[in-house]
Amino acid sequence: MNYPITFRFKLIALAPQIYVTDATGRTICYVKQKLFRFREKVEVFTDDTMQQLVATIEADRIIDWSARYTFKARNGQVLGAIGRRGMKSLWKAHYDVFAPGAQSPTFAIQEENPWTKMLDGFLGGIPILGMFSGYMLHPSYIATRLAGGSPTLRLTKQPALFEGRFGLTQQGQAEEGEQLALLLSFLMMNLLERARG
Repeated sequence: MNYPITFRFKLIALAPQIYVTDATGRTICYVKQKLFRFREKVEVFTDDTMQQLVATIEADRIIDWSARYTFKARNGQVLGAIGRRGMKSLWKAHYDVFAPGAQSPTFAIQEENPWTKMLDGFLGGIPILGMFSGYMLHPSYIATRLAGGSPTLRLTKQPALFEGRFGLTQQGQAEEGEQLALLLSFLMMNLLERARG
């Protein structure tokens, strides 16, 4: 993948939408989350025309307290999974990422500073001041390989006025399948964390 990768969110939209582009500005994928689903299922497309499906992300249960979300290609092949750590994620976001074929977590994604996220969420809800909170506070999340503890990818909120914008930068090496699992994990994590506040 051509890093840095940018995640852009439309702030004024009924259903959450994410545009993902690489360093050259080429669209990697597009997500439009459907509202009012009994069990979470997110479809990832090549672009906003939604003509070509890349993958689906499906929850293993209805209540997402400690749900596991499995990534599947169009043909049903499992591309990996992400699971939220229930109690650990109350204060500081913590997710386990499973690479393709892995039975135990390969990576962990953690919020680097929970105070920044809390202040960003609080100030974002205040009229007028909330418009500028994105320029002052930049929550970030780091994906670390569990075997060895080396950082692999970092997602950081970037300054933006009328949209949410995050940058995904490479910190260490990962295989192609692992990178795809991490990209889909950051997509799903972003949707979950936006819902959390």
